[in-house]
Amino acid sequence: MEKTTKKEPKRLSSALRNLFGVGDAGFVLMSNIETFYFMDYLTGLGGFTPVIAGLINSVFSTVDACLSWIYGGILNGTKAKRWGRYRSWLILTPWLVPFLFAFQFIRISENEMLSAVVIIAAAIISHVVWNIGYVANATLVSVVGKTPEDKATLSSSRATWNNIGGLLFSYMGLPFAIFLANFVGEKNQYAAAAFCLGILMALGYFAHFKMTDGYEEIEDASHAKAARTNKTSIPEMFRSLFQNPQLLILMIADLAKWCVKFVTAASAIYYFRDAMGNPGYMKGYAFSIAVGAIIGAYVVRFLVKKFDARTITIGAYAGMAVFLFLIYIFYSNAVMVIALMTLAQFFYGVAFASSPALYADTVVYATWKTGKNAAGWIMGLQNLPLKIGVFLRGVILAACLSAVGWQSGVALEGAARQGMTVAFALVPAVFCAAGALLLIFGYRLTRERVAQYQREIDARA
Repeated sequence: MEKTTKKEPKRLSSALRNLFGVGDAGFVLMSNIETFYFMDYLTGLGGFTPVIAGLINSVFSTVDACLSWIYGGILNGTKAKRWGRYRSWLILTPWLVPFLFAFQFIRISENEMLSAVVIIAAAIISHVVWNIGYVANATLVSVVGKTPEDKATLSSSRATWNNIGGLLFSYMGLPFAIFLANFVGEKNQYAAAAFCLGILMALGYFAHFKMTDGYEEIEDASHAKAARTNKTSIPEMFRSLFQNPQLLILMIADLAKWCVKFVTAASAIYYFRDAMGNPGYMKGYAFSIAVGAIIGAYVVRFLVKKFDARTITIGAYAGMAVFLFLIYIFYSNAVMVIALMTLAQFFYGVAFASSPALYADTVVYATWKTGKNAAGWIMGLQNLPLKIGVFLRGVILAACLSAVGWQSGVALEGAARQGMTVAFALVPAVFCAAGALLLIFGYRLTRERVAQYQREIDARA
């Protein structure tokens, strides 16, 4: 009697365990130019008023958020390329990004509205291109990781390197831009930095492409036929979203994490320079919060041995809420603010590393419920809360600047100093508290339930 054996999944290599995420480090190095200095560029070197700067950010981020629905659909719906359905995109799109992203930091004309339109167009196009690669890279966590432990390891490694990128940026971001100003002029320094760091991002994603070789099944004719049979249409994708309350709750809660990242980052320069009167704090601040986030992301690989991803993420959101609220209370002590934000960013690192595993769990739930695997679509939806966070960055910061009477080159006094921490800390704290409550009372995918769903899926197969 012939004995059949089940093909064992390929074990994670040492490179994947420890280096999966170098592409994300490059991505953060590049995107942090936008995260930390885009609004400052618009209101400073760009010469735009706070209202127009907020409008630019709001328009492009709104379009970006609306388009974020499509990336997972593109990955799932298009014909798989020769290197795999997801891996292929890591070398097809990233190399276009540096050329497109640079124009986001160039004012082409004295005409304010014309220049605003060009910047908005550059931002939209560059983000469309980089988001396809970003979503493909994120989806590989659920494709390469065959077990919950593997997925947690990959998520932790990715999050660790993501925050290492933030640490490197604290050292080289602004100094690098200033150095490039010697060659391209002060007004073009951010554009040059965006281009050069975009090259690093593309190289990092190429490294991911190489180290994931052999982990994603290449689709032959029979696989392609099966994929067409099981293909999820766009209407089905949207229908499945609203039939997956766990995913909806997770996406709303996940907004808190991105609010902490983008709103606090964009507000920091205004707080230290204009409220505290010492922009020199920025370098130490950026270094300190990056270290906090790195440690937080790294410890997740140990936490997952005792707690499920849901419990870890709830604790992380609660921790961020507490320390951000304390910043609002102790706003006048810049050193204490840096210490408190470092602790908040530790919990941000934990949330960043643990939350992708929750999305992977909703993939299992959706597959169990519908019989169709829409991993690319669902993992791609991680991008939507991120984009809404970018949108909120402009809205919240612009509103805060207007409320405190901010003017370029004028120090904030009295109540306006604490008012600046409304954007910097208080609003993100409220989002984190709400996110924790949503996960506690709304997200029900425990480790045990997901394991049961997976067993039933395997039994069907």
